[in-house]
Amino acid sequence: MIHGWKRQLLEGASELFERGSKTSQVEPETSAQIDELYRQIGQLKVERDFLANRSVRLGLPTEKPW
Repeated sequence: MIHGWKRQLLEGASELFERGSKTSQVEPETSAQIDELYRQIGQLKVERDFLANRSVRLGLPTEKPW
């Protein structure tokens, strides 16, 4: 099994390094998905911080569970 992996690596190693040196282009569709996910992360962080601040005002424990 390991010998097979080694053989595959030796046969295809040059292709791995050639592909790694080229700049990868992100498809516009993928880029839009990434942007949307970053937007959602930002929104969730704002909401989390808001709720953490409000819980302090209500006298709830200040330890953050995250």
